[in-house]
Amino acid sequence: MRERILKVQLAPGTVLSRASLQLEFGVSQTPVRDALMRLQEEGIVDVYPQYATVVAKIDIEHAKQAQFLRLSIELEAVRRLTKEAAAQTASELSDILDRQKAVAAPATYDLFDDIDREFHRKLYEKTGILQLWSNVRRQSVHLDRLRRLNLPMPGKMQTVIADHEAIVSAIASGRPDQAQSALRAHLSGTLSVADVISATFPDYVG
Repeated sequence: MRERILKVQLAPGTVLSRASLQLEFGVSQTPVRDALMRLQEEGIVDVYPQYATVVAKIDIEHAKQAQFLRLSIELEAVRRLTKEAAAQTASELSDILDRQKAVAAPATYDLFDDIDREFHRKLYEKTGILQLWSNVRRQSVHLDRLRRLNLPMPGKMQTVIADHEAIVSAIASGRPDQAQSALRAHLSGTLSVADVISATFPDYVG
């Protein structure tokens, strides 16, 4: 259910019927209640007691804070990796990027997005801070949903690939400043068009 919300398969405003969820997942009321409480804690569902549980709108301010967190961590990660493990990191990122290029098409948005996360996860893994990845993922739910709305827009997938290529190239050639600049531009892409996304999906963004 969480993945459906993050991929905007369940749009903001969708009413989540507890009875329907029990039937779909073959569980009792308690697991469904607990799951919805966790989703509420993450800020992606709104629970109105005695009334309804609905998928929350995308919170731009929350997305901005998630972006700040990712920048703080990943900028330092690429700087370290460029200085300490440039060749190996660039090679592993290139392999991921090749797979991402192969699925850069509307029919494979889900796979493209999954590989995008794999690319960034590799930065955490190579820096030795993989535990932080789980924390970042939990904090990035609104940013992820905003990115999901941005992804189908014309040229977005090509921009992501170009950004990744610039990051890999800078790491491979041992240029930490350029690697950070490329990463900063990349992580700022979706929020730079937040107004356009909000205007395109006014019922989705709060």
